Amino acid sequence: MYDSHRPPTYHGIPNPERKTITVLKNDILKTEYDKDVDFKRQNLVIQSYFKYGPAKNNFGEHLVNALDTMSQCVCKYDQTHNKEYLLDAMNYLMFEYMYPSYKDAYFKHTDSDESAGIVGMSYNEIKEASK
Repeated sequence: MYDSHRPPTYHGIPNPERKTITVLKNDILKTEYDKDVDFKRQNLVIQSYFKYGPAKNNFGEHLVNALDTMSQCVCKYDQTHNKEYLLDAMNYLMFEYMYPSYKDAYFKHTDSDESAGIVGMSYNEIKEASK
């Protein structure tokens, strides 16, 4: 949280805009992020722990294929429209991130030119095209 008694910094460098950035971030997250999804996902992870056992064993030892199981969840959502399957799919992606099935898996933040892309045309692309 922003402390008004201390000058805002970014990695130790004075940053008077930090308060503005924090306010902007909070405004964006009001419509662009759902904390309830995290809460529900956590509860499903706890339920799965008792149903299937520890994720570190299931995915760390590659007893369960997280990516294939995630795909099954998305297919089930397509069939039923039950959003619980989306939460399950998110959890399987998280498990893949935590216990990757590829030995050479890594994280690297990419720019737009390396993006996987989107299917459809974004709001900003439409706005730009209409100029």
